[in-house]
Amino acid sequence: MKIDSVGIIGGGAWGTALAQAMAFAGRKVTLWAREDDVVAAINARHENETFLPGVTLDAGIVATGDLGAAAACDAVLLVVPAQHVRRVARDLRPLLRNAQPVVMCSKGIEQASGKMMGDVLAEELPHVTPLVLSGPSFAADVARGLPAALTLACADEAIGQEVAERLGSAKFRLYWSSDMVGVELGGALKNVLAIAAGIVDGQGLGASAHAALVTRGFAEMRRLGKALGARTETLNGLSGLGDLILTCGSPQSRNMSLGRALGQGRRSTRC
Repeated sequence: MKIDSVGIIGGGAWGTALAQAMAFAGRKVTLWAREDDVVAAINARHENETFLPGVTLDAGIVATGDLGAAAACDAVLLVVPAQHVRRVARDLRPLLRNAQPVVMCSKGIEQASGKMMGDVLAEELPHVTPLVLSGPSFAADVARGLPAALTLACADEAIGQEVAERLGSAKFRLYWSSDMVGVELGGALKNVLAIAAGIVDGQGLGASAHAALVTRGFAEMRRLGKALGARTETLNGLSGLGDLILTCGSPQSRNMSLGRALGQGRRSTRC
């Protein structure tokens, strides 16, 4: 499979970090962003000053406001907020080729339907080859080239392994899994537990209570995952336990920071 170019759909912090990771892997990168100022800043100053300030981006990353330019790449990474995935996927539908690899990088559940992002992708883009990327990774770490390991799920092993090899690098290690449901669930469910862990911290309930909540929350996450068709070993891995540890254990986590603000009774929970 030829994957020399990668289109990133979404110019937020994670989309920008993935663009940087793809550049580190030697791919030609086109980053689509809705905001004109983000496009201008990346192209002129090689920095996403709005969503990922302080990180110098690879000079080869080209930002654009033209969705078709990103969709024309060999593979596409969809990195828009979860509640906007369906609308953006519809816009992409006439621009993507049959069997083109499209990697879902958005974590969450669609509020209006209760569906996972993979289900939304299947409904809106039935002609592409779907993959899911998830795992313990802060955008700033990845963008700075610090080591990270994630899970790349695809039902077809040959395609999944090939895409993982082409998109990964020594500092951005991708492990293939066929369990797309498990990888998606791990990325979505850990956010709820991270908010709860933040509340525990914000209320000053101590490290013991924090550890108890995360441990019992993980047990519940595995039971729910099993009921929904996920494999236990997937949730025990990077896209489940790994992501949970990261998100519940660092103030860099937006969900944990939100929970901490709620636990402290702050009026504003912006983090």
